[in-house]
Amino acid sequence: MKYISTRGQTAPKSFSQALMAGLADDGGLLLPQSYPHIDAFTLHDWRSLSYAELALQIISLFATDIPKADLQTIISKTYTADVFGSDEITPLRTLHDGVNIQALSNGPTLAFKDMAMQLLGNLFEYVLGRENRYLNIIGATSGDTGSAAEYALRGKDRVNVFMLSPFGKMSDFQRAQMYSLQDGNIFNIAIKGMFDDCQDIVKALQNDHAFKANYHLSTVNSINWGRIVAQVVYYFKGYFAATNSNEQKVSFCVPSGNFGNVLAGHIARSMGLPIHRLIVATNENDVLNEFFNTGHYRPRDAAHTFVTSSPSMDISKASNFERFVYDLLDHDGAKVQQLWQQVATGSGFDLSPLLDKIHSQYGFAAGKSTHTDRLHTIAQVYAEDGELIDPHTADGVKVARQLREAGEIIVCLETAQPAKFAQTIHEAVGDNVKIPRPDNLAGLEDLPQRVTIMDNDAAAVREFIEAQLK
Repeated sequence: MKYISTRGQTAPKSFSQALMAGLADDGGLLLPQSYPHIDAFTLHDWRSLSYAELALQIISLFATDIPKADLQTIISKTYTADVFGSDEITPLRTLHDGVNIQALSNGPTLAFKDMAMQLLGNLFEYVLGRENRYLNIIGATSGDTGSAAEYALRGKDRVNVFMLSPFGKMSDFQRAQMYSLQDGNIFNIAIKGMFDDCQDIVKALQNDHAFKANYHLSTVNSINWGRIVAQVVYYFKGYFAATNSNEQKVSFCVPSGNFGNVLAGHIARSMGLPIHRLIVATNENDVLNEFFNTGHYRPRDAAHTFVTSSPSMDISKASNFERFVYDLLDHDGAKVQQLWQQVATGSGFDLSPLLDKIHSQYGFAAGKSTHTDRLHTIAQVYAEDGELIDPHTADGVKVARQLREAGEIIVCLETAQPAKFAQTIHEAVGDNVKIPRPDNLAGLEDLPQRVTIMDNDAAAVREFIEAQLK
């Protein structure tokens, strides 16, 4: 399988080349030339597989340049009960009204990003060792990607991590998870701005071709295809857990910021998984909600991006959205490039003539949740089901309940564990409620922290990276 750019100006790459590259040379995002199709017989055979066995079957369709035996070794050491808390890896639970929640947050950093990042770390280690190479990762995080990447790559040979986060915009727990790491290959940079500013810097440095080549630069954001393909797996696993036969259809409701999580669902659906709808749940930063309901894509600048109580979704320019638009436009790279030139100027674009195709052919729907909504949902789920959910998952549950059709099976993808957002949880259910957290994370916020605070300036970040690597 070869990988091409959404903008059509990059030579086809192997899976390992796509993994190492991050952003395509022409500024676009890499994706397969075509998605593999899974027939009914294969789907039936996959139903009884363990998570690791299923991951091997799916990922081997995309990572065709890695011998299957090597891939099996990598996947088997990634998806274990020791790392993810149970043999099921992503167990499904059902609320009293029938809405399902797929647990994706039982990894080391208590967020769904671990599902892909743990694999990505092991894939990086394998490919770098095989090719005797070194890599410098530059990433941006709104809260969870950073810690998941750093925990997956800390202490690994041949790789350094430079992680940008918006200064003062994450929860205390999220900051402590990242900034308390003392490993010599981990560098935290807090940018005075929003997540979108951090992401713009990452893209600017990825597009500085001389700098990228000289310092062997790549990324772990969901612009890296390796992240997306790992996430495809849990859609299949969630579907099997929520159904009794392949005659049934399932809808997934996905709290969305950078669009990578729900994009993996789009790919699973394109492969033939019987998904009825992909429901995008946004918070007050509702650019994607507006697009899927009107066809108008109008990303906001940092000054007009809200700081909310579901901070991992405080994103107004969703990078992975470009991959979906490429499919929507029947793989017209020149048109995609034109549209993103408009995005770069701040004007956005209008695809409202394709709204029926978006809904009927691709199955997308969307809804919005506010601070009041998520507080109500957290309190309601706690009162009626006796469990705590984090603010992002609450956004998903709220939108799922709002848009649910009669008889529809809905699986909400869990974003994180509530311990990461204690202030909002206590606001919803009261200060007397004890929020569970793993014993190994007790006192996390009291650990010494190591972070460099910088202005929103790509050139300054480039100079910082160069200074660390001398």
